[in-house]
Amino acid sequence: MKLILLGFLYTSLIAKKPELFLLNNYTKDTNVTSWYMSEKLDGVRAYWDGKHLISRNGNVFNPPKYFTKDFPKHELDGELWSKRGDFSNVSSIVNTESADERWKELTYNVFEVPNSKGNLIQRLESLHVNSQYIKIIEQIRVKNTLHVDSLLKTIESKNGEGVVVRDGSLDYYTGRENTALKVKSYVDEECKVVGHNNGKGKNKSRLGSLSCRTLNGLTIKIGSGLKDKQRDNPPKIGAIITFKYYGLTSKGKPRFPVFLRIRKDLE
Repeated sequence: MKLILLGFLYTSLIAKKPELFLLNNYTKDTNVTSWYMSEKLDGVRAYWDGKHLISRNGNVFNPPKYFTKDFPKHELDGELWSKRGDFSNVSSIVNTESADERWKELTYNVFEVPNSKGNLIQRLESLHVNSQYIKIIEQIRVKNTLHVDSLLKTIESKNGEGVVVRDGSLDYYTGRENTALKVKSYVDEECKVVGHNNGKGKNKSRLGSLSCRTLNGLTIKIGSGLKDKQRDNPPKIGAIITFKYYGLTSKGKPRFPVFLRIRKDLE
């Protein structure tokens, strides 16, 4: 682990990028009966290595000592989260160098105990929580596809992000497999900002849309979903953003792409 300088004042520890399990997209032809489902929290993922909370890209967060003082010495995987629809605030808190009192708004919501033995439920039950800041995300046994649809509708009606379904019979693993899926009424993914396009009409003289490169190398424009503050102060070139879309066009490009958020934890 080493100390590097980011900009003029900001310093951050850099750790080895953690190996994580990652989610694929759910389709209704996937038989998930007897799997487990839970709410997909709209927070910042963090890997606890027994000493530090680490982002997906290996950046070490700087929480106050009181936040992690009762965390276990073994590894955990979860989400730093406050409430539904509060991603920007959570991201601001965890990506600030100073460990300020805003961390009291957050909890660490655990959905995995890496390298523990047994199936998913056994791994989670092996965790003995002694910290007020650790929550274990509830896992619900799936009855059928309609059961998944019902939970998704309930969560989205409360401004939640979606559902995660996982084959809970498996031992712990890392990587992206079709045994851990995200369920949403839309598809979302990340892309890199490669250009700024001037607007027209009310957006004249400020950002009209972003040119972005998707994970599979396509260049698309994203103009919907941008708020005034993003048009006046656009995501920088090279920034990673999340956008959502509704299927693909005949040319294979995302249909109706909409800006959601900047992903500082993936930069």
